[in-house]
Amino acid sequence: MKLIVLGGGPAGLNAAVRARQLGAEVTLIERKRLGGTSLNEGAAPVRTLARAARLLRDVQAWPTFGLSGAVPTLDLVATLANVRRVAHYAHDHKRLDEHVRSLGVDLVEGAGNARFLDSEVVGTEDGRTWRAERIIIAAGGHARRLSIPGAELGLVYTDIRHLSTVPRRIAIVGGADTGCQLASILADFGCDVLMLEHAERINRRADEEISRALMDAFVRRGIRVATSATAERLVSDPPGVELYYRERDHARSASVDAIFFAVGWPGNLDGLSLNAAGVKTAGGFIPVNDWMQTNIPHIFAVGDINGRSMLVPSARHEGRIAAENALLGNRQAVSFAVVATGSFTDPEYGSVGLTEVQGRAGHDCVVALVRYDEVPRAVIDARTEGFCKLIVDRQSHCVLGAHVLGEYSAEIIQVAAVCMAASMRIEEFARIQLAFPTFTEALGMAAQQIAQKLGMARAFEFREH
Repeated sequence: MKLIVLGGGPAGLNAAVRARQLGAEVTLIERKRLGGTSLNEGAAPVRTLARAARLLRDVQAWPTFGLSGAVPTLDLVATLANVRRVAHYAHDHKRLDEHVRSLGVDLVEGAGNARFLDSEVVGTEDGRTWRAERIIIAAGGHARRLSIPGAELGLVYTDIRHLSTVPRRIAIVGGADTGCQLASILADFGCDVLMLEHAERINRRADEEISRALMDAFVRRGIRVATSATAERLVSDPPGVELYYRERDHARSASVDAIFFAVGWPGNLDGLSLNAAGVKTAGGFIPVNDWMQTNIPHIFAVGDINGRSMLVPSARHEGRIAAENALLGNRQAVSFAVVATGSFTDPEYGSVGLTEVQGRAGHDCVVALVRYDEVPRAVIDARTEGFCKLIVDRQSHCVLGAHVLGEYSAEIIQVAAVCMAASMRIEEFARIQLAFPTFTEALGMAAQQIAQKLGMARAFEFREH
């Protein structure tokens, strides 16, 4: 069977590889370079910037540990050169394109925009065409700008790599994950940061305690956070930009050197000519069912373009499942019940599963929260800001959600995700002998607290901390 994959990001790569493993004749068409946004422009490069920000931040703790010396300064050009090194790693070191071709995939890189000619035929701008019985769309998404006057004066996070100097005054429109990461990194780089968020709290999809604590931490760091705020227009004010916005019905303005939009991530629909294939769209995305099918049964859509989870691990998972369903029939539905997420902010945060509000809406919950100042490793590292929170169903004893704020949150949350995926009961979780001293101990301490609340106190030893 022939299969075409449109897009070579995490979703498309995994779809193409899995389809080859199942014996399909696969053509993978990528308009730019393999790896997609996450590898070339997104998560990996932003995490590299966050690492530089963290190193600058750690200098502040030197006196606590009896250290002294010259304090490093930021060389943005060198920092961005390191970002490019990371972005090129998979290509220059791992030879990603060679590996994909070695698996028998017909790889077409730098193809420009591919478009549907009908429901089974895809063509590129240079006149080449391909026909297949199954097609998987994995064309990704892009940063959105607000439709307001002067929007062209704003930047998006991928524009950071084109800066030659760090702007002194920054405004960030949008307080979800991307906006929070930008605010945190640029504040560590020495910027005066103003962040606008339309909702009543930043990162509103997170657990409320995470959201509130993160906002409090930002304010303590000097980041100005305006909630219930809406950007209305941008006006050129050389050498910078004047931002006019409304905060809780009060008209305000701010003079800044640069403005970044972090206000959404619609799918890359333009140029696909989806109408020619009869594929429906809605709200900037391609709707799919749980098997990743579009309204045209032999055409699937995975990753950011379907708007479901829009995370790298989900994209990989969707790509594999879509390939199997396309070639073997609808055997497996995609589930997003256990998807671990992590941030690159200061403090970091990580989450998996339900928030406390979501959990209590449908379950009788038991909740435990362990603060980092109770964790020996946090005291050792002088990073006691943060907490670990577990939400457990009283009847089944299974973990419904976990939320961590503070050092290594994105790593710690993986342990909770594994326990949830294994349907581990909280008393089993509480008996795991986690390494000491580590930040992950906070999870074990929270699990033990809940087990005790459920009447299993005799099962656990006394802990000195």
